[in-house]
Amino acid sequence: MSTVPGRLSVLEIGALMILGLGSLGMTGCAKWKASPAVAAAESSASEKEESVLAPAPAVKNEEVGQVPNAPREERVRAPELDGGLNWLNTAGPLHLRDLRGKIVILDFWTFCCINCIHTLPDLAKLEKKYANQLVVVGVHSAKFDNEKNSENIRKAILRYEISHPVVNDANMTIWNAYGVMSWPTLFLIDPEGYLVGKGSGEGLYDALDTHIARLIQVSREKKTLNEKPLSFELARFKEKGGGPLFFPGKILADGASRRLFIADSTHHRIVITDLDGRKIAIVGSGEPGRKDGSFDQAGFNDPQGMALSGETLYVADRKNNLIRALDLKKQTVRTMAGTGEQGENRRFGGPALKTGLNSPWDLCLIGQRLFIAQAGFHQIWALDLDKGRVDPYAGNGFERIRDGVLDEASFAQPSGLTANGDTLYVADSEVSAIRAISLKDGEVKTVVGQGLFDFGDQDGIADKVRLQHALGVLFHQGKLYVADTYNGKIKVIDPEKRSCVTFFGEPAGWLGKRLLNEPGGLGQANGKLYVADTNNHRIQVIDLKTKSVSTLALQGVEPPRNAILTNANKGISNVGK
Repeated sequence: MSTVPGRLSVLEIGALMILGLGSLGMTGCAKWKASPAVAAAESSASEKEESVLAPAPAVKNEEVGQVPNAPREERVRAPELDGGLNWLNTAGPLHLRDLRGKIVILDFWTFCCINCIHTLPDLAKLEKKYANQLVVVGVHSAKFDNEKNSENIRKAILRYEISHPVVNDANMTIWNAYGVMSWPTLFLIDPEGYLVGKGSGEGLYDALDTHIARLIQVSREKKTLNEKPLSFELARFKEKGGGPLFFPGKILADGASRRLFIADSTHHRIVITDLDGRKIAIVGSGEPGRKDGSFDQAGFNDPQGMALSGETLYVADRKNNLIRALDLKKQTVRTMAGTGEQGENRRFGGPALKTGLNSPWDLCLIGQRLFIAQAGFHQIWALDLDKGRVDPYAGNGFERIRDGVLDEASFAQPSGLTANGDTLYVADSEVSAIRAISLKDGEVKTVVGQGLFDFGDQDGIADKVRLQHALGVLFHQGKLYVADTYNGKIKVIDPEKRSCVTFFGEPAGWLGKRLLNEPGGLGQANGKLYVADTNNHRIQVIDLKTKSVSTLALQGVEPPRNAILTNANKGISNVGK
């Protein structure tokens, strides 16, 4: 979960350009289990170069085979991909020895991580450009307990539209074999099976592109390149999103107008119904895009949080890095903030349409200020609707949990917002915390939560409380209702007492099935709690008094015509038809 793009250095060794893809001090989510050999290699490299970069680390000879003696021609065989629990997005296990002749990228990732999520489109572009030469293999080495489950990884593959094989490295066996220290980390392997580079963090597309092109040239000359494309049995062939909703991320309920607004995220659209599920409107073509205009022609890409002001609905268009405004009367969409490109400057704002945003995940409207949970910047920003200007509001951009004044406090992938008068509450997902921001005195305090690796499923008081990657939060009648996403539960927190109790989601019996599967968003209207039950592709309706639950019966809401994951439409490589 790096917070700044990686940088590269290039060392020439023999006929190959060795890729030194590295990271800055803030890059990488955390050091999980440091390999002494890798740490020493990176420390040595940092002494020799201005940027903290290193070529691919050496591994013990007995693990990878013999290494040539000549120091300028040293090559290291990539360790095999042994030790994974399951292989996903392919018919069976893969071995590097079976991929000889292909250039291979290993992507060490975990599906909670915003920087891992940001890396996926870059990998998709490379797969498209080098369809006949490149194979990407995802190595999913989980941070959270929930992420170790192969079915949950399969859901993430579908949600993030991944078109390459993924191995569930739940025990971090492959992670340790490669000496990985942070998410995401990428390794580049040549057609002969040797490591030629590594990099940590996001923003490595250009470096990888350059060095893959060079590898292709050299490997063609050596006649070691296999340019016949491979096909894999992708998860999307079995689950194409043919229902009315596909991974709905957020929901907004408005009791006054009796309307529901559903972010049908992986269908790339907004669904509007009444409180009983009867269709009012569908906004978006159903294909990922970035287009203003009429409801049926507009384009979104993974829309998430929303905020309502009269007949204007604001939408965090997450993957487009935009804030959109829907005129519910005229049935038109226009862009309010963002450039359409991922922002890189977390320190300064500016005119709304000239300032880059970074994975806006949720919104909260207070007066004429639209607060934005910028998951990619680890900050809260504010869009002044009168002045048309967007600026950082809270958080210094360091990914951690730290209280204090606005510009000194730290957040970690904020993903949910709600408010009560002069207090803005934040679901701070990567630290499994709920934070409170005073709009009066500019002070940030933690309600519950401890740190990046302090998570679990524990009710209680204050520091004893443990959540697991909570994405949604809703203030109602003095309490905070929390979508405790990776625990599959709804928790209720008293922000004054800092107490937490489970409200809904306990399975029936210790072998019972989860009632919710990674719920991401909450809405409330007329005594009902509406839950975006994301991985179950549905909206659950819970009576706040009786806790009785039902599934919202959507009426007149059909899936998009082309209800299939859409990265393939952009030309993803190695995909069989």
